[in-house]
Amino acid sequence: MASEFKDDYEYVPAEKIDIKDLPPLDPETSKIMKQEFGTGSKLTIFYYIFILSIPILNWYAPEFFFSRLWGGMTYSWFFTSIVAMALAFGIAYIHTYLYEKRLKQYASKNSTDNQERRNVN
Repeated sequence: MASEFKDDYEYVPAEKIDIKDLPPLDPETSKIMKQEFGTGSKLTIFYYIFILSIPILNWYAPEFFFSRLWGGMTYSWFFTSIVAMALAFGIAYIHTYLYEKRLKQYASKNSTDNQERRNVN
C-alpha cells in the first residue's frame, strides 16, 4: 500500500523518530500551536470545573439535586448527562469556530504577504 505512493510522495519508513532530529517549527506554526493549546486548555478547564462541581453540589444541596425532574430523572442526572453533553457540543463548536477564525486570519495574512512579495519583485 505504501509502495503505491512512493513516486508521488516522499516516503518515510515507519521507525522511531528522535525528537532531537526534527527541525524546529517555523514561528507562524509555533504561534498557531500555542494559541490552539491555550484555547484547548481553557475549554478543558471549564468543562472539568462543571463536571467536578456536580458532586460538590450533590453534597451541599442534596434536597434540590436529588429531587425528581421528570420521568424519575433527578437534577443531578440531568446535569451529569444532558447538560454535560450539550456543554461538550458547545465546547467543540467554540473550539472549531476559533480554529477556523484563526485559520482565516493566517490565510489572509499569507495572501497579503504573497502580494507584497510580488509587488516588490
